[in-house]
Amino acid sequence: MLSPKAFDLRAPKMLVAFTGWNDAGEAASGAVNQLLNSWERYLIAEFDPEDYYDYQVNRPIITFNEEGKRSLSWPSTKVYGVKSLDLPHDLIIVIGQEPSHRWQSFANEIVNIAEDYEVATLIAFGGLLADVPHSRPISISATTFDPKIAAKYQLELSSYEGITGILSIINERALRHELEALSLWALVPHYVSTAPSPKASLALIEALEDILKSDLPSGNLAKAATAWELSVDQLAKDDLEVGEYVIELEKNKDASEANEATGDSIARELERFLRRRSED
Repeated sequence: MLSPKAFDLRAPKMLVAFTGWNDAGEAASGAVNQLLNSWERYLIAEFDPEDYYDYQVNRPIITFNEEGKRSLSWPSTKVYGVKSLDLPHDLIIVIGQEPSHRWQSFANEIVNIAEDYEVATLIAFGGLLADVPHSRPISISATTFDPKIAAKYQLELSSYEGITGILSIINERALRHELEALSLWALVPHYVSTAPSPKASLALIEALEDILKSDLPSGNLAKAATAWELSVDQLAKDDLEVGEYVIELEKNKDASEANEATGDSIARELERFLRRRSED
């Protein structure tokens, strides 16, 4: 780990994403990597893999560089400070593989870093396989465990019970330390087994824009999302069973959205449109 407060950041927000169980379609990791590659970044901390990873679950990887030199990379979690003049604040981005053990200690380290940099808001990204059609906008489940935070950001108050991943552990620990903690989960069509899913990553970035009230760089994700959707359209055409299933999902999705359309949802879309137009 690097020493705390190694870099000065302006009122940073913390984004957290992990590959593995929490990252269907690589939606979450794809979104944060897009943001990381868009701005100047600094390594704040790197977790010792010996402390948190089972190498039979997350195995080390051998690679060769352009000169043919062999290197060995170990599973880990890295924490970056991101400076951006486009935003009224900076970001701290946490990205890595979901740890194998000592989750409570791991979550404590994440929250300690947040406190060192005076982070007030922690936002977790995730991807979840669901019965949703690929041909409609990717739905985002935006939740929190805290009623005040739910009211502030117009989120759903989570009532989930059952097995969970590292994101919920970090959120729970952040709330215990009086940080704002919330989660954005992209619902990824379960019948599209191949990753990545750029359409889901783009949906997460757009949902984050609504939280931060700022436009964010999405790079080539829109173009990649269109290509991804067209490729799945072809899959549905070639496989009659998949095609019929997609049609049924589309009917259910359209009926659900017609019932749930509200003034608040329309206002959010209008606000996003006006914000982007103003910044352009």
